[in-house]
This record gives sequence, C-alpha cells and structure tokens, in this order.
Amino acid sequence: MQSELDFTPPLPEEKDTSIYARFQKFHATNPHVYENLVRLAREFRRKGSNHNRKLGIGMLYEVLRWNYYLSTEGEEEFKLSNDFRAVYARKIMEQEPDLADAFNTKQSVVDTE
Repeated sequence: MQSELDFTPPLPEEKDTSIYARFQKFHATNPHVYENLVRLAREFRRKGSNHNRKLGIGMLYEVLRWNYYLSTEGEEEFKLSNDFRAVYARKIMEQEPDLADAFNTKQSVVDTE
C-alpha cells in the first residue's frame, strides 16, 4: 500500500518557520551581517565606474564568508543561510537610499510572506 502525501499548504499560524520569520530572528541576533553587506555594497559602488552598476547579493554573501568566516548566533544550520539573500537585498534597497537600485530582484517566496 502506498502512503499518501499531504500537499496542503501550511496554515498561517504555522508560518513561524517561514524564511522571513527565521530571517527576523537571525537579523535581531546578528545585525552585523546587514551592516557588513551595506558596507560592501557601498565599497563596490565607490570603485571607479561601478557607481551605477547592479550588484549581486550572492557576491556580497560570498565575500563575507571568505573574508570574515562569520561567527553568528542562531539556530540556522549554516552560519550565513542562503535563504536570507532575497530578504537582505530587499531590506538594503528599502532602508538605504543610496542603494535603492543596487540589486535586480525577481519574484521570491519572501514577497508573499
């Protein structure tokens, strides 16, 4: 007998494990990650003809991983979860006027959370 899979979407009260909810918890514990991403984005934009060039949040993430071997706190399996890239890109563009156009974004699961 084959077991049946449940494809029912989670109820709203079960969303405490959503990417955005996990991001909020991670960000509250590790504000230095946001600060470093902003610093790197500004540094990149200051260099030569890069002032209007789009950035890749993935590139900035990898620079943080490489340069700092970030020691972060939280329950995430990885020290700097790739799940948070889209949230960081949107947060930076929303909160930093000089970086409002820094990233190209596409529809993401975090846009619906």
